[in-house]
Amino acid sequence: MKQIPSETDFIVIGAGVAGLRAAIELASSGKVLCLAKREVAESNTQYAQGGIAVALSDEDEIGLHLQDTINAGDGLVNIEAARVLVEEGPPRIEELIAWGTEFDRHGTKLAFTREGAHSRNRVLHAHGDSTGQEIGRALYAKASTIPEIQFLEYEFTFELIVEGGRVCGVRVLDDGNRARSIHSRGVVLATGGLGQVYSDTTNPTVATGDGVAMAYRAGAEISDMEFVQFHPTALYVKGAPRFLLSEALRGEGAYLRNMARERFMPKYHELGELAPRDVVARAIAREIDLAGAAEAVVYLDLTHLPADRVRARFPRIYKTCLEYGIDIATDLIPIRPAAHYAMGGVKTDLDGRTTLPGLYAAGECACTGVHGANRLASNSLLEGLVYGARAARTLAAEGKTGASTAAETAVAATEMKSACEKAEGVLRQVQAAMWRDVGIVRDGQRLRDVIAELEALRSDVPAPASRKAWEAANVLGTGLLIARSALAREESRGAHYRTDFPDHRAEFLKHSVVRDGKIVFE
Repeated sequence: MKQIPSETDFIVIGAGVAGLRAAIELASSGKVLCLAKREVAESNTQYAQGGIAVALSDEDEIGLHLQDTINAGDGLVNIEAARVLVEEGPPRIEELIAWGTEFDRHGTKLAFTREGAHSRNRVLHAHGDSTGQEIGRALYAKASTIPEIQFLEYEFTFELIVEGGRVCGVRVLDDGNRARSIHSRGVVLATGGLGQVYSDTTNPTVATGDGVAMAYRAGAEISDMEFVQFHPTALYVKGAPRFLLSEALRGEGAYLRNMARERFMPKYHELGELAPRDVVARAIAREIDLAGAAEAVVYLDLTHLPADRVRARFPRIYKTCLEYGIDIATDLIPIRPAAHYAMGGVKTDLDGRTTLPGLYAAGECACTGVHGANRLASNSLLEGLVYGARAARTLAAEGKTGASTAAETAVAATEMKSACEKAEGVLRQVQAAMWRDVGIVRDGQRLRDVIAELEALRSDVPAPASRKAWEAANVLGTGLLIARSALAREESRGAHYRTDFPDHRAEFLKHSVVRDGKIVFE
């Protein structure tokens, strides 16, 4: 039986790129407990195909990377946060290489590619389309050599322990639904995404917004939740998961075609298929609406590209699509958009501090403002590296010893089965409502209606004594944060589009902040 300590120096929740980098950084200052909701390998990091953006090539400049990030963010990028990202990116990548990360190369030189809204070739890939998986492998291999880091898999963190106004530990459920308390000097939230708030998502099943929901319940401020990025191209085949089809496919020259097999992106944006993701996602949604059929799709077309090059460049995508009867080198690929990435999250400063003492956050669950209203392609893995390290350094310098009071409880199996079934039903209702009314295109009346619908579901969530019940509560709570923030922002900007307010409005050139249950703009 695995040993679960009742106290440690530092706790990191999550074992994706941000969590692993934070754990490595903290290890020089004390014992680190890294908690994974499932196995270490199951996180959004593992599914990141597109790559990692960094200004390291001879043709690139840090200033250009900064400007592209600002442009993509549609007026809301925190420029200082973005500056930290692009300036600290190169040393973090060089560090990864030193730790054994195998990025793709042309001969001995790193191979840089271009993705949507980038002005230079600056995106690194590993094994073609398995970049996140390779970075995760290298970080875990490095962390595993450090005796001060202990990994605990299948430990679901459901609550932050707050004593005297400071976070000093967590409550966890193990895979037998036994609840325990673990105290520490401080906690780094690196819980990743919230894509499971939506019925159609590229995120794995673990991405239920746990970090945001948990931090909000504990009293931390939450920011920019209305900005959810919908990836334009996810595989849409009956019986298949909404498998991500990387933006790199369009970077290599893939076309988007409607049901009539016509290219349509040039009429929506001068960059065509390489337009910012929000533009492409809305264009696809529009073409699907114009088609008028319930199962309408658009197609990703690589058939004009050399087949051998396609198969070699995208081996993982090629293999996965082939399992569903599609040869991406010779067939049109049916696609629809899917929820992909949250620009908002737990509000932090440039050093990973949240508004709750003792709690730090990094990666997708955090909101530094680095992405503004729309993330630039392939900046997310870089953010996890840069801000995972920064949050850890801050915690190491500021962490205070917490008290130690361990507790253990369990729930009867028969009671658990009934509660899990009920929780699963609530979760599916939330996902359907969020996709219907808080998706790519929104309007005020539908947002008001869905908020009322979600509020009514609160009473249906079973008592939070199991993982599934906590996940249902987290998905519901996170969905309400998104919907309320979307209703409050009466304009269209970046990934947030309102048909009743289709233009930018100067009074909303601010970040939304959920504070004490109210939404303010500042």
